[in-house]
Amino acid sequence: MSPRIFYRTLAFAEAVTWTLLIIGLLMKYVWQLGELGDLGVRIGGSIHGFVFLAYAMTAVLVGVNQRWSIPLIGLGVVTAVVPYATIPFDLWADRTGRLDGPWRRTAGDDPRDSSWVDRTLRWFLNHPVLLAVLFVVALVAIFATLLVIGPPGGDR
Repeated sequence: MSPRIFYRTLAFAEAVTWTLLIIGLLMKYVWQLGELGDLGVRIGGSIHGFVFLAYAMTAVLVGVNQRWSIPLIGLGVVTAVVPYATIPFDLWADRTGRLDGPWRRTAGDDPRDSSWVDRTLRWFLNHPVLLAVLFVVALVAIFATLLVIGPPGGDR
């Protein structure tokens, strides 16, 4: 899977999960469906939270691979905070060529290829199973930690 497809898939999924969360919020606060509304928020919020984290990690991984600047990587992550903003950011990144190219598995002529970040990235890209396992383990660990801390704004 190319960086472009990987990023675009998660950007789209993040936007879709916003819809689930918004429907849950409408069920709870607008339509006042009681327990069903609470369940809608809990399910929609959990799915959205998990995909939000996966998208943020994907934005960092793809951003480093594509040599985005740190502010651009940050902007990519922040777009997940605004409902549906990952879609226009994705379209812009694709249109401007920021998603073009393969995973950088080998060093090239670019002097940045000798940095520890690029060497580490290449090592993980050349061990894709390990990268996928680490990605999922980190995602689950962060999500579990956030579940222990509790929902944003406390439990209402």
